[in-house]
Amino acid sequence: MKPARLIILAVAVAAAGLAGLLAMQMAGSGGVVTQVQSVIEKEPTVNVLVSTGNLAVGARIEDGSVHWMAWPQGGVVPGLITETDKPDAIKDLQGAVVRLPIFEGEPIRPEKIADSSSRILSSLLPAGKRAVATEISVATGAGGFILPNDRVDVIMVRKGTEADKLITETVLSNVRVLAIDQQIQEKDDGSKAVVGTTATLELTPDQTKVLAVAQQMADRLSLALRSVADAQEQDTSAADYLLSGDNGSAIIQVIKSGAIVTDASSAPKAE
Repeated sequence: MKPARLIILAVAVAAAGLAGLLAMQMAGSGGVVTQVQSVIEKEPTVNVLVSTGNLAVGARIEDGSVHWMAWPQGGVVPGLITETDKPDAIKDLQGAVVRLPIFEGEPIRPEKIADSSSRILSSLLPAGKRAVATEISVATGAGGFILPNDRVDVIMVRKGTEADKLITETVLSNVRVLAIDQQIQEKDDGSKAVVGTTATLELTPDQTKVLAVAQQMADRLSLALRSVADAQEQDTSAADYLLSGDNGSAIIQVIKSGAIVTDASSAPKAE
């Protein structure tokens, strides 16, 4: 065999051996790729009673108004109605009256609804409050733009000690309007005015007495519409100076001989 062929054969054998050695080294270096798959565990859920649509104040809960919705177990707080605790809640709440606005998908809470009795207005009243009506007009009712659930100030205009002077006083502040005439909820679009002749206000017992006195003393009572941002402010203040005595009896103002007295028994005798 010629020397040239021997050299070529030797080179080929050496190359093959080197290739095999490299292959063995690569296989021994752990070139296998390991795939790691993450496992996501879902949090257990509980069925919670929620509103199917928007429910306005005074609306009654009917078939289809509410339904069960899966709720994360860790997000269930006291007060929510669950299917585990009250499986017949949908049936039991039929005819119940909505006391506060409920929006679509919002969980139903007992404090936002009242029993299914026909006395809707009394169901809307919180404990300790009274519903008192007062006459209004377009001029005295913010141009007719006062709607149920709005907040208003009650302003009294009366004659002063001099016949040509008038006194303006805010006798009630930030009180809630329960109804305008017989309407206890807003229009569907929430923007239409309700022009009525009577506004029913939510008052405390003391505020009720103040309003009764103001209605007798006033030449005119007006409602001033307040911003919705004032809803969280105090609503129990009143012009208590209109009342006297521990039992809240009204002050009687008598004018005789040009003098003003607060009690008829102390008035000067007529000459």
